[in-house]
Amino acid sequence: MLIFVLQTIWLFIKELAGKDLDLVVVLKFLLYYSPKLIPLVLPLTILLASIMVFGSFAENYEFAAMKSTGTSLQRAMAGLGIFIGILGITTFFFSNSVIPWGEYNSYNLRNNIKKLKPAMAIAEGQFNDVGNINIKVEEKSGLNGKDLKGVVIHEKSNSAKGNKNYRTIVSKTGELVGDENSSVLKLILHDGYFYDDTPPSDYKAREKNPLVKSSFKTYTFNLDLSEENSQDLDEKNISDKYSMLNVSDLNYTIDSLAVESKKEYDVFAENLYNRSQIAVLNTGLIPKKETTFTGDILDLFDTKKKIQLLDLAINTTNSTKQVITTKEKFLNNKQTNYNKHVVALHEKFALGFACIILFFVGAPLGALIRKGGIGLPMVIAILLFLTYHFIGIFAKNSASNGSVNPVIAPWISTIVMLPLGIFLTQRATADRGLFEFDHIIEPLKKLFKTKAKSKTEIAKTTENSLIKPENLDKAKSIYKNYTFHSNTAFTFYITGLILTILFFVFNNNKLPNFATASIQLSIISFVMLLIYYIKSFLNLHALYALIDKKANLKKPIELLLGWVVYPLTYFLKRNKITEDFSNTLK
Repeated sequence: MLIFVLQTIWLFIKELAGKDLDLVVVLKFLLYYSPKLIPLVLPLTILLASIMVFGSFAENYEFAAMKSTGTSLQRAMAGLGIFIGILGITTFFFSNSVIPWGEYNSYNLRNNIKKLKPAMAIAEGQFNDVGNINIKVEEKSGLNGKDLKGVVIHEKSNSAKGNKNYRTIVSKTGELVGDENSSVLKLILHDGYFYDDTPPSDYKAREKNPLVKSSFKTYTFNLDLSEENSQDLDEKNISDKYSMLNVSDLNYTIDSLAVESKKEYDVFAENLYNRSQIAVLNTGLIPKKETTFTGDILDLFDTKKKIQLLDLAINTTNSTKQVITTKEKFLNNKQTNYNKHVVALHEKFALGFACIILFFVGAPLGALIRKGGIGLPMVIAILLFLTYHFIGIFAKNSASNGSVNPVIAPWISTIVMLPLGIFLTQRATADRGLFEFDHIIEPLKKLFKTKAKSKTEIAKTTENSLIKPENLDKAKSIYKNYTFHSNTAFTFYITGLILTILFFVFNNNKLPNFATASIQLSIISFVMLLIYYIKSFLNLHALYALIDKKANLKKPIELLLGWVVYPLTYFLKRNKITEDFSNTLK
């Protein structure tokens, strides 16, 4: 939770910084925003905790002690299973009450903060809305950033022609002058130009595209910020966002949207029917069959009439197509809004089930890998959670545009994890390994005629791989460095892999700062991987130099080639070399 809260601060630092907010308002913002983090935090927490706890039990032979007293894995999981079930039900009520409350308050608080003291929110290198102008400055300096350099201003014109930027002001320098007790901010510009391309009311004059350009030594703006600076941070104006509604409100809103959508389609269909003018055709006409003319009906008209008729048909068709295209965008937006409400409704139910399913994934997985603590369980939990999270994001995004049924979308990630939970629970209950490849490996062994080394063969290998007594301590030291460097290389490999995956997660969630940091750290990890890989290779080469040439061991070059498919080939070869060297040293 702390990690995600820190991410929230980083994500909204631009909105919170420079607003002269007191600590209470910032803490209130974090309090309101924290509930919506629960759908991310809780599944990951349950998955990680269950892997760590049951992995620790298995690592310390607690399950062996339980089984010796007749306690099965299901019985050992029963207490936590009941707790997770209660937690799942509690999570539903939490997502139905607390999350909409937090979303409602955080959204309104953010909206109010944006309007608070905009004079302090002029950020360098980007356009900022301040009063009725849009201002960009290259550099701020002086006390409280009052001295500006490289000012570009677009002045908004609230006229009958619309809220457009017809006036542009560019100046080399500027100065902000204001008083804490005054709601008027004075902006003084120096040495600049004034451009005005406001279209005149006369149509013929507008065709000439007139432009007024003038220079100035000093130009002063007086901006009235009374409305912005008097903003009440506790004011609640927005309450109709789908994420702010509980199950009852969502059911009512979904029903209303469905009725409204049907009404829109009916009205649109009626309009298209009326545009076709079928309703006003003279249906009383009785056509008579003409036996003397069998050609095209257009041949009855002269060329001028043909052109007029075809032009009328084309214009009518194009007009109708334009109406359909415009209406299609409007109806698609309404359908997207409807789909988001449906997804929000089912998310409240899916979250509780996700907690239960992920527990039955994590608990047996911990019992199978027999590893507790933070290391390996953390890696596995993050990879599983990213898989769960990725599937959920893609499904919900697809449901918004109608590619996936919005009822099914929130459940897809849970449905994908359900077979994995059943599979792992069955394997752990039967006390079988995580994966069994004997039915694949044995035929391959027979195919390539490879047999495991017997103790006699190992002894024969060690006899031919002698280390001189004076080199024994040195060999042990080099061997120790080799194992350290190879393990460190593997750690950097896993770190770089996770950071690369996080890059795509942050990039998909429109967090460019985090995405950039992740890819940069992953590059650093892979560079360190290369460094330690080379060190391990050099240690290995030094070991070979100390061993008699009759040593029947893998060549160092074979280990170097493992870089191509790093983790699998390299570590299979490394384990083989480690085993041979251990026998040699013994």
